[in-house]
Amino acid sequence: MEAMEIDEALYSRQLYVLGHEAMRRMQASNILLSGCKGLGVEIGKNLALAGVKSLSLYDPNPVELADLSSQFYFTEEDVGKNRAEVSAARLRDLNPYVSIEVCKAELDKDCLKQFKVVVLSDCSFERALQINDICHDIGVQFLFAQSKGVFGNVFVDFGKDFTVFDTNGEEPTSAMISAISSENPGVVTTLDEARHGLESGDHVTFTEIQGMTELNGCEPIRIEVTGPYTFTIGDTSKFSPYTTGGYVKQVKMPQKVSFKSMRESLVEPEFVPSDFAKMDKQEQIMLGFYALDEFAKQKGEAPRPGNMEHAKEVIKLAKELSSKHNNLVSEFDEKLLTQMSLNARGDLSPMAAVLGGIVAQEALKACSGKFMPIKQWFVYDVIEALPEDYLPEDEVKAQGSRYDGQIAVFGKTFQDKITNLNYFLVGAGAIGCEMLKNWAMMGLASAPKGCIHITDMDTIEKSNLNRQFLFRATDIQKLKSTTAAEAVTRMNKDLNIKCYSTRVGPDTEELFDDAFFESLDGVCNALDNVQARLYVDQRCIYYQKPLLESGTLGTKGNVQVVVPNLTESYGSSRDPPEKSIPICTLKNFPNAIEHTIQWARDEFEGLFKQAAEDANTYLSDSEYVSKLKKQPGTGLSTLEILRDNLVAKKPKSMTDCIVWARLKFEELFVNNIKQLLFNFPLDMVTAGGTPFWSGPKRAPTPLSFDQENQLHLDFVIAAANLRAGVFGIEGTRDVAAIKAALGDVMVPEFTPQKGIKIQVKKAVNEAEAQSDQSAPQDLDEAELNRVISQLPKPEDLKGLKLNPMEFEKDDDTNFHIDFITACSNLRATNYNITNADKHQTKFIAGKIIPAIATTTAMVTGFVCFELYKLARGVKLEQYKNAFANLALPLFTFSEPIAAPVRKFKDQSWSLWSRIDIDQGDISLQEFIDFFQKNMDLEVSMISCGVSILYSSFMTTGKKKQERMPMKMSELAKSIAKIEFGPKQKYMVLEVCCSDEDGEDVETPYVRYKFR
Repeated sequence: MEAMEIDEALYSRQLYVLGHEAMRRMQASNILLSGCKGLGVEIGKNLALAGVKSLSLYDPNPVELADLSSQFYFTEEDVGKNRAEVSAARLRDLNPYVSIEVCKAELDKDCLKQFKVVVLSDCSFERALQINDICHDIGVQFLFAQSKGVFGNVFVDFGKDFTVFDTNGEEPTSAMISAISSENPGVVTTLDEARHGLESGDHVTFTEIQGMTELNGCEPIRIEVTGPYTFTIGDTSKFSPYTTGGYVKQVKMPQKVSFKSMRESLVEPEFVPSDFAKMDKQEQIMLGFYALDEFAKQKGEAPRPGNMEHAKEVIKLAKELSSKHNNLVSEFDEKLLTQMSLNARGDLSPMAAVLGGIVAQEALKACSGKFMPIKQWFVYDVIEALPEDYLPEDEVKAQGSRYDGQIAVFGKTFQDKITNLNYFLVGAGAIGCEMLKNWAMMGLASAPKGCIHITDMDTIEKSNLNRQFLFRATDIQKLKSTTAAEAVTRMNKDLNIKCYSTRVGPDTEELFDDAFFESLDGVCNALDNVQARLYVDQRCIYYQKPLLESGTLGTKGNVQVVVPNLTESYGSSRDPPEKSIPICTLKNFPNAIEHTIQWARDEFEGLFKQAAEDANTYLSDSEYVSKLKKQPGTGLSTLEILRDNLVAKKPKSMTDCIVWARLKFEELFVNNIKQLLFNFPLDMVTAGGTPFWSGPKRAPTPLSFDQENQLHLDFVIAAANLRAGVFGIEGTRDVAAIKAALGDVMVPEFTPQKGIKIQVKKAVNEAEAQSDQSAPQDLDEAELNRVISQLPKPEDLKGLKLNPMEFEKDDDTNFHIDFITACSNLRATNYNITNADKHQTKFIAGKIIPAIATTTAMVTGFVCFELYKLARGVKLEQYKNAFANLALPLFTFSEPIAAPVRKFKDQSWSLWSRIDIDQGDISLQEFIDFFQKNMDLEVSMISCGVSILYSSFMTTGKKKQERMPMKMSELAKSIAKIEFGPKQKYMVLEVCCSDEDGEDVETPYVRYKFR
């Protein structure tokens, strides 16, 4: 059967996680999903978003009101209807490429063999064993998952001979070679500019080696790592001697994995740890689930919440089952088993989200062979979220409410608290959508005193639909915040939501003001950039509000909980800055496709954005030329570009734009390369006697334009159309017309310029050559004035306005990515670098963050469990920061780091501390006296923002006398030039102090209330 074409606009972020081959395997896979409660529909939702071929739903049971605790597609009106039919109708809206059907056949061998994967959710152990026996025998991949309150388990069986094509999901590493020895084993040494990143047992291939050419294009070779820059590859003694150059690249090798059946695995279970601190509880939790199912089988119902007699029977059954299965557990944790019994009727949306993300990813692994599966059990609990004391039966009994699944775990008193919370959700993208869904099921802010505030200034794009499941194709171009709010209000009509379409930042503090933040119980970030995260973090510190922080990167996800007066903040530790590419590498010495893509991205900005903005500024700002004359080096070049765009090379037609594009090709990929080689001939050697063009410096080759070469033509088409767009000229995609215009272009002969110097230096590590243009000399005043005289007067160009191109990666019709792809690949061809396709170029140039719905679902589940804890107010050690990588799979949880404490005498300060001064608008003298009297500290300096209001060293004499009686707010207005908003009550001051011995004392900031 012919493979379905992949909709790259829809699946763009996911393709960067899975790749095209894995997507094609998924698009050919049929999956059976049994069970359509909260966990089941969460799995189904993630699979539908991912794009499997078909999903068949099986559940013969009717919808019950209690199902609404976690099943977001059920409403009160659906009670009594078939679960599978209701779920199928709603899931069909998620992805037009996925067939969603209801399976009504018996799950026997004839039925099961139709499917690639069978997923069972919330069925009993006995039922799972029966179906797994069939699946294991006929070679159908099998998954089983259960959710009961704060406990969950997953079992995976992909058969006796399952192939994993990519075990970790990481990009294959590559490195430049500096030496290969001729011996047995041969030692490969890489350049010491970066560690090779390989591990023993990895396989590699080689390219572009000079000398020992036998290695070029060889079959993958297994290596043994001997150091961060060296590894061995076997016998090289009979090969030609190594001369120079070459690349080594890691090759992902298929790996076979064998699984036991569920019956076999119950006797000798293998676990992927969910929490390394709880590894001794894994068998016990698995056995507890088995005992709960056995209880339900014998009694006809699950153990009741709060019923201790039922808990005792569950413990007894667990011990009996253990003895039947090779004494699986030797010492029983009866408190743990009691909690499992008390949670047996619990149904929590966060648990469905966590397990739904994990199980759906395992199903995708089964379809595609992408990433390492769970082998074979995974158990997960959040027991630290439970009340410390067992709740009485009256507190946890069913209320006839949609929240009964949550009440069974936390009690009705806690449920009332949840419904009256006020939370601020910053962002309504992928994490925001999932978070809102969970909150709707939890009933967060569903009572009159509660409110969810949500803000997002973005509108919905097609690529969002693959993971932001609250949105549909009909919502494209609508605001995310309001659309998401409308969607979750349909899930739970009692929610109180207030929407904003405003960025959270210093410029919106009048909207998100003191009263707004003081009304909140917490803040939840759903952001995709560090700058915004840091700002929200600072606001939470200032207002003493908890912050729930999370993020995803492909199959990786992390969660951080920030608790006032307990933990460090998000900003206390941050990721290292992104490694930048040296300017000299971009301009003259690229050696990787990332270098040429960034160069092409810079060319786009310069040609189609900056030049147009400069022209518009010239036309509107009469002082612009004067400003340029004061800018050494850059002013003259900017004026020359202005002259070209407004006079000499100003296009009047599309033909002019085509001519410009053809000449730009000659400049970038022919003349500039010839000039570089004129300065640095191919046979040039350094002062040390080594070839200049060696190591990371690849010798370039000028191109020869050929309009029959598709890459050459692609550049002209994209560049010409972008040039036309800047000048408001209608573009064209007519290849014949473009080729006809190209035939008439006169290309001047190039003559190298002897006056240009490129300075090359060695970096500190002597691995990276750096180059820059020689320092600009004093500008030739006559040349500057000559160019200015050639510019038209702005008044002579009235009405002219150019259209700067704002880079937009997601519009495949605007030529932006087309230009960067062609431009980058032409430069890569200059330097003999392997070209990149449009998909890869878009990923790098657009700085796209890989994303998949499974990770997002899991992460938001983790977050919501921390929200439960915040609402309860637990101890520091009960909170959990999380990191998970579904590709490995790896799950780690850790206690948040406590906020460091500083001490002065009998006072303690942390990042959460501040000094509140609420005595009216006092004078500077009174402010200084406050510190002396209340804290025994002498004030040496007071600053507000970047302005110093007072300094014991600088402010003396008359100035000091004038300031001392002034009110603090007056000082801020007159010196710091601060304008206070009508609702502003506080200002923040930084104060430097010293003790009686004159030693500096670090104090918290001051929140000064002046109104």
